[in-house]
Amino acid sequence: MFARRTPIPWPLVALFTAGYLAPYLLPTVVGRLDGGLPLTATEAGAVGSALLLSSSSAGFLLASRVERIGARTMARAGLLLAVLGYGGAALAGSVPAVVAGAVLGGFGSGTVTAVAATRIAAEPDPHRASTLGLLGVSALAGAVYLTVPHLGAGHGQPLAAIALTALATGPLTGRLPGRGAPADPALPQTRVPLPNLRAGLVLAAAMPFWSLVQNSLWGVSGRIGLTQAHLGEAAVGAVFAVALGAGLTGVLAAGALGARLGRALPIGIGTVLIAACVAGNASATTPAGFAAGQIVWNVLYPVVLSYLIGLAASLDPRGRWAVLVGSAGSLGTAAGPLTGSVLSAQAGFPVMGLVLGAALLVVAVPMTGVALHASGRRVLPGAVRRRGGAPARPVVEIQVDAPAVPTPGAYDTAGPRQAGAAPGSGN
Repeated sequence: MFARRTPIPWPLVALFTAGYLAPYLLPTVVGRLDGGLPLTATEAGAVGSALLLSSSSAGFLLASRVERIGARTMARAGLLLAVLGYGGAALAGSVPAVVAGAVLGGFGSGTVTAVAATRIAAEPDPHRASTLGLLGVSALAGAVYLTVPHLGAGHGQPLAAIALTALATGPLTGRLPGRGAPADPALPQTRVPLPNLRAGLVLAAAMPFWSLVQNSLWGVSGRIGLTQAHLGEAAVGAVFAVALGAGLTGVLAAGALGARLGRALPIGIGTVLIAACVAGNASATTPAGFAAGQIVWNVLYPVVLSYLIGLAASLDPRGRWAVLVGSAGSLGTAAGPLTGSVLSAQAGFPVMGLVLGAALLVVAVPMTGVALHASGRRVLPGAVRRRGGAPARPVVEIQVDAPAVPTPGAYDTAGPRQAGAAPGSGN
């Protein structure tokens, strides 16, 4: 499925998984806050939004500082914050302590994600690395959804799972580069402005709305299953686990397809299909309808997310657009639980689904436009471009009068990059 000419970047896959796990577990985190603490559904959604807003803030603050601080140092700091924050929130019994722990843990998750996104953008095949990360977080989140309902009531179990994941990831950070190590050693080590400014800004402006729609529904999916589809908590958890397991199929498909379809088609058509799933799932009133909607949606979501991550990475090989676009998406993710809670409380789940689906159709247009622009840029002399992306590595042109011979140090355009063949997905 994946090219095997370069080793798998396991530390980055682990960091990606640890950073994205909190958003993936959002329904059970919010649902258990609502049931285990004196919080209303809207207040629990607000706590989830605060967690994700903290994560987004970390990304914006640290996007350009990974090289300066050092990937290893920053990753360890983020993981430590995640362990202390989520672990403290899991053990706390008061609302202020839980909120403070969730916010601290969210900042740790955002820090870890910033490191992962920056390093993944510099990988020979960023789509492969982000796809493996999506595989990891989907599988782990599915296991948590299957396990948590059998561990008793309370808000602590899903938060503890995030903290333990961060703790287990710590030993792998020893393989990350230290302070001052560039994301891509082949790039000139001088401060350069962000390339592809217009395309990056459009993608960064659209991404919050794309993420908001996904997480508005995801944040209230548990309540849709419990109250509208008439399922028990264990059954809802099983549906989520199966849906995330089916999502692995989508991730595998994205990895197998790679850049064969470009990025515009998967992003554009995939987003339209997700809009239909959002509207349909919010209107589900039977267990079968709810389960089917969740499964199809979770197959499509990581596919589109992985191409969006790859698109952001292609705009700047130093990884800055990957972090900024990911952090912009986290803004929408942060607003998702509260938006879903308010919309569903005011208008009901079906109307909420229609509103969110329509918003997704609107935002699909500029995102597809950026993908078309990125894939259609002319190849400039003196640079090898990632497929549909920014210059991959500078190439020195050597004048050779004698019969051509292999030049030591010349950049090999064959191999895993496939001229530049996600996070996600992400994404």
